[in-house]
Parts: sequence; C-alpha cells; structure tokens
Amino acid sequence: MDFGLVLQTDPPGSRTVGLMRRAERQGFRYGWTFDSAVLWQEPFVIHSRVLDNTERMIVGPMVTNPGTRAWEVTASTFATLNEMYGNRTVCGLGRGDSAMRVAGRKPNTLARVSSAMTAIRDLAEGREAVVDGTPLKLPWVKQGSRLPVWMAAYGPKALAMAGREADGFILQLADPYLTESMVKAVRVAAAQAGRDPDDVTVCVAAPAYVGDDIQHAREQCRWFGGMVGNHVADLVARYGEDSDLVPTALTSYIKARQGYDYAHHGRAGNPDTEFVPDEVVDRFCLLGPAEAHIEKLRTLRDLGVDQFAVYAMHDATESVIDAYGRDVIPALADG
Repeated sequence: MDFGLVLQTDPPGSRTVGLMRRAERQGFRYGWTFDSAVLWQEPFVIHSRVLDNTERMIVGPMVTNPGTRAWEVTASTFATLNEMYGNRTVCGLGRGDSAMRVAGRKPNTLARVSSAMTAIRDLAEGREAVVDGTPLKLPWVKQGSRLPVWMAAYGPKALAMAGREADGFILQLADPYLTESMVKAVRVAAAQAGRDPDDVTVCVAAPAYVGDDIQHAREQCRWFGGMVGNHVADLVARYGEDSDLVPTALTSYIKARQGYDYAHHGRAGNPDTEFVPDEVVDRFCLLGPAEAHIEKLRTLRDLGVDQFAVYAMHDATESVIDAYGRDVIPALADG
C-alpha cells in the first residue's frame, strides 16, 4: 500500500514544502494539495518547489477541476513539471467544489470532466486534443511524458465514469462499507468498458489522527464530515433523499446540515460541521492509536485500496506524519 500526504497550501509556502520533505523521509510516496485559487496559494507553484526538494515524491492536486484553468494551461503545467523532474506528477480531477463555488460558479458537469480528462492527459503526453472545438498539440512535449489522471467520485454516474475513463479513483472517506461498494462500482464499470479493473488505482483519502484522546481527535477531524457533506448534498439534490442509487450510509447524516461557509473549509473547528455526529467521524476518518490505524488500513487494503492519503489539517500534522512513518507505513509494507 502506498501513502500520500494531503495539505492545504496556506502561507507560508515554505511550510508546505517542508512538510512534504518530512513526509518523504517517513516513507510517503505521494504529496497532494487542495486547489482553490481564492482560498489558498497557487498549488502548482508550490508543487515545483516540492519536486525540487524531494527525490521520489509524486505530486498533484486533490483535486483540480476543468473550470479554474484552461485545459491547455493545466496540461502544459503538468508536462513542464514532468520535463523538469521526470514524470513525477499525477492529476487529481473532479467537478470542483470550493474552487468553483467561492468564485461564484457552479461545479462542472460530468460531461465536462470527461472531456477535460481526455484532453489534459492527451496534451500532457504529447498527443493532439480538441479543446473548445480547436485541435491543439503541445509541440515541445517529448515522447515518454506520462500523466495519470485520477478522478474523485461519490455518485453512481461519477463512479461509472471513473471506472471507464480514469487511471485512478479517489474516494474521500475511509468507511469500509462505503469503500467496498464504491470500489466495486468502479471495477464493474471498468470491466464493462473492456478494461482490466486492476488498472484503475484506488486511493482513499481521509483525515488521520494518531493518539489516545479519541474525543479530541474527533473534534480535530469533524470538519471532514462537513466537507464530504457538500458533495453528498449535491447527490441528494440530484437523486433524491431515498434513492436506491445513493446509499443511506452516505446521505442520512446531512439531514441536520444548515449551510456551509467556505471561509472555514477543511479546517479544524469549522462551526458549520457541528451537525456531523461522532459515528460519522469515526467511520470516515482514522482515529486512535497506531494499532487502530493499521487494522483499518489492512481492511481497506483487502477491499482493493492501493493508496491511503492522509488529510493532515489538524493540530498534530508533524506528529501524525512521524507516527505513520514509524509505526503505520512499515506495518503495511508487507504486501
């Protein structure tokens, strides 16, 4: 099992770079960042510094979207980083939640995500792609440039698209029951599209907090239920509260949701996430001593998860990185 670290790009950018260096020393192979241009610093600038200050770490956004930047700009950015540092990038892609809504725009349609996924990958790998009706090609991209595109998904249509089209599937929660059903949906769609389901990398991303004070850990990670709740609310609006297409284990907890202020997005102490019950925090996150993390991660690995990406937006970022490097990552390195 691979491990990744997910950070917001709060200033100073040097701290993000330092934390990624620390993570690589502790055995993390992937470095991910949020991508919301209004809320945080520009991630790709910081990605270049992370690549320059690490040796093997693969970096990318979790996640970018087709609406914040022109597709050829996104592709050119990835291709430039790959030319400079040797194919050490990955493109996490989604509809866009905070990035789009804070800027007064709606999240992208799945059709637009699909078109962008193909175009960005093709351009970054040196092939021609059609963007807004115009055939484009980046003539300077050399043969051998590679850009895996991983898609974030929750709903049935998005899961099917990830299986058909994406190189990887990003699931932003660590509930084993939901993981099993969603991974199955992705794999079924991949097989129906004539792909080898094992070719779709599965990445689960969720907060992890190592320690014995469970209640404190819950309070530090409760924000995550609110963040997931934004996507769940979209699913409920689209499919209905009682639809068989979306599991109640995912949707039932948002009934008490009142609203959401992106000024607190992804941050411990977010006042808009008080509605998230302890049970959901426990299901969606990894809390407790290292042994509890290892046990849950082994369960997720057995369900087909290839990477666990640690959301580290809490008051114990450094200690969690170190605890994973000391206790958790070695325990999951046995296959």
